[in-house]
Amino acid sequence: MDIKTIRKKVRAGEYDLSEHTHKERQEEQTTTDEIEKTLLKGAIIEKYPEDLRGGSCLVGSKKLHVVCGFRNKRLLIVTNYRPKKPTWINWKTRAKEIKSRV
Repeated sequence: MDIKTIRKKVRAGEYDLSEHTHKERQEEQTTTDEIEKTLLKGAIIEKYPEDLRGGSCLVGSKKLHVVCGFRNKRLLIVTNYRPKKPTWINWKTRAKEIKSRV
């Protein structure tokens, strides 16, 4: 999965929003326009090749993160959220999990 292919699908309108994405859009107060803008201008931050949905990636910008993958040759927007602490140090850097010692 590469950013050029993602952008091509977004420009062509060849994408779908999952039910989870619709729920997160309402909770995070994001618009479809913000999701598109993030996918068109953002960068791939993380790749998830082992994702059971067939591989996916996290595309991000300072304001929004979008997880997407492919389903039936269409881009599937899996979720979207605003990057914030404590999960994210900044929009590009995930905080390390602190493991307790037993």
